Amino acid sequence: MDEYNRQLVANVHPPAYQNPTPDGRYNLLVIGGGSAGLVAAAGAIGLGAKVALVEKHLLGGDCLNVGCVPSKAVLRAGKVLGEIARAGDFGIDVGGDVAVDFGAVMQRMRRVRAEISEHDSAKRFTDLGIDLYLGDGKFTGPDTFAVDGRTIRFKRALIATGSRPTQPTLPGLDDVGYLTNETVFELTALPPRLAVIGAGPIGSELGQAFLRFGSRVTIFDMADRMLVREDADAAAVLHEALTREGMDFALGATITHVTGGPDGKTIHYTRDGGEQTLTVDEILV
Repeated sequence: MDEYNRQLVANVHPPAYQNPTPDGRYNLLVIGGGSAGLVAAAGAIGLGAKVALVEKHLLGGDCLNVGCVPSKAVLRAGKVLGEIARAGDFGIDVGGDVAVDFGAVMQRMRRVRAEISEHDSAKRFTDLGIDLYLGDGKFTGPDTFAVDGRTIRFKRALIATGSRPTQPTLPGLDDVGYLTNETVFELTALPPRLAVIGAGPIGSELGQAFLRFGSRVTIFDMADRMLVREDADAAAVLHEALTREGMDFALGATITHVTGGPDGKTIHYTRDGGEQTLTVDEILV
């Protein structure tokens, strides 16, 4: 854990934090300290309510820790690379090849996340007057909730526990290992070959960023086009733009299984009636 991750944890799950002793009945119990839970808790305390907030992992939830903040920090680096690549269109000669230090890109992401974490910190919300409980809990009655050996009594409860990535069921995938939109931000070395399973918004934007960093990226999807929930014409424009940048696509592909070997992780799939394979270093789902 580097200094930035230590700073993050110190803010959003302080190791030495002591849960308060419940004092009377709370007007509102908020379960989950992500974006929705923090806004609700802060709003309620501002209106004069007595508020308890429970979080079992990291305050800030997905957005701060594994979602919006880290992804946009990484995507920003990719955008800069895209602007450099088009600098000649504006009469600017950047001269020679541009080197990407992937480790520095990820370090900047961790620094940005650590700095922003102050806004979602335990100190900020306890200073507002919210009773913060860190730990796993459960309902023990219609108006009681237990956490860390303490019983919280409440009038109303808001469940804001968020979501988690769907676990894929592809045979062999668990054996070879894979990245999700959460764990991809733990990478410290750029994978030379990356497969992205899913041509939705997240897969497309992360795939483009890694492509610009220098990975050979292939995006898989069972549909015959990317961004199936978006306008078809807009998706076609993006598909053409990514193809020009060097993105590979395996659309209309059905992945049957994944195997591992000395050369990497091999994706076995059928497409256009034939069986095909692709070997990569990492798989992002």
